Amino acid sequence: MLTLVTGTTGQVGRRFVPRLLAQARAGVGVPPLERSREWGKVRVLVRDASRADRFADLGAEVVLGDLRDEDVLGKAVAGVDAVVNVAAAFRGVPDEEARAVNRDAAVALGRAAQAAGARRFVQVSTGLVYGTGRGRPLVEEDESRPGGSMWGAYPESKAAAERELLALDGLDLRIGRLPFVYGEGDPHLADSLRWAAHWAPTQRLHMGHHADVAQGLFRLLYAPAVNGPVHNIADDTPVTAVDLHQVNGVALPEGMDTRTDPDPWLVIMSTRKIRRDLGYRPLYPSVWSARDAGAL
Repeated sequence: MLTLVTGTTGQVGRRFVPRLLAQARAGVGVPPLERSREWGKVRVLVRDASRADRFADLGAEVVLGDLRDEDVLGKAVAGVDAVVNVAAAFRGVPDEEARAVNRDAAVALGRAAQAAGARRFVQVSTGLVYGTGRGRPLVEEDESRPGGSMWGAYPESKAAAERELLALDGLDLRIGRLPFVYGEGDPHLADSLRWAAHWAPTQRLHMGHHADVAQGLFRLLYAPAVNGPVHNIADDTPVTAVDLHQVNGVALPEGMDTRTDPDPWLVIMSTRKIRRDLGYRPLYPSVWSARDAGAL
């Protein structure tokens, strides 16, 4: 099986690809009836040639170019059995670029993969597409309700990509909605203080370690069938603004105790579906367990 992965130089992609190569070659997570096939072939799409050697050294086939280039897209999907679209543009980019990468390029990739005969398409999305909270953990059947403090061009464009990909007839689409991803030196954990410093002490953030994001995506990629395309991937213990300061070793901001949380269930997701249907269990159920294991 030849799997194409996009977004390979981002924080998620650069950690996902080595795991994919290692697990696919070992047959870990691959259904027994599929192990006779070659699951170990991985192709990566990389824009910057100077960053390609790392993947080639790991044994991946490299295609150079931009996801938004139609000619490059054709080369990238030629002969692939599956696609994992990790590519994303979010913090610090213009809204137009976010929409071009997250929506337009994702949909074009889906169409190209479908035309090339790909068996499976895993779209990496975000829990932010849910928008406002519902007073309970968010489930995959919940519709997107734009709004809330975390809404913007990134979740808007990811939600639009989901809708358009779902409309492609015959595409075996699996969507993984990710939480706030951290671990293994990812600067996102420190970056979280940019928001948490202005939150109420009890305001929560749902997180997921890179190792658990990878295992969730593996389960979507390898499952012979899924019960509906959308699956939430996250850990078991959303953390508070106080937790985020403590795990970063930073003192609490003055006046934090006077603030109130406007939406206590904002982007807090249920993982019951992926646990029940695909056997997902977080290796790091909380950021504290990851800290204790030296995996931050």
